[in-house]
Amino acid sequence: MIRKTIVIVNTLGMHARPATMIVKAATKYRSDFRLIKGDTEINGKSIMGVMTLAAEFGSELELVADGVDEEFLINEISELFASKFGEE
Repeated sequence: MIRKTIVIVNTLGMHARPATMIVKAATKYRSDFRLIKGDTEINGKSIMGVMTLAAEFGSELELVADGVDEEFLINEISELFASKFGEE
């Protein structure tokens, strides 16, 4: 299991486009993927789950992957956040 904490750095926060990009990337992998914001933990492969986080600019999220390709999954998702989802 790998855990990584990230901060939302794109000014628009987590809206439909970034949420779709996260789910699309995560579903390529066999590992389980969860996102945690505060007390809320969701399935990172569910578009509805990701959208319900309502993660705004500056929010802290914990990425959790567990499985055979967990490292690759975490790396790809982390890169999406670092690139601000190509929005800026």
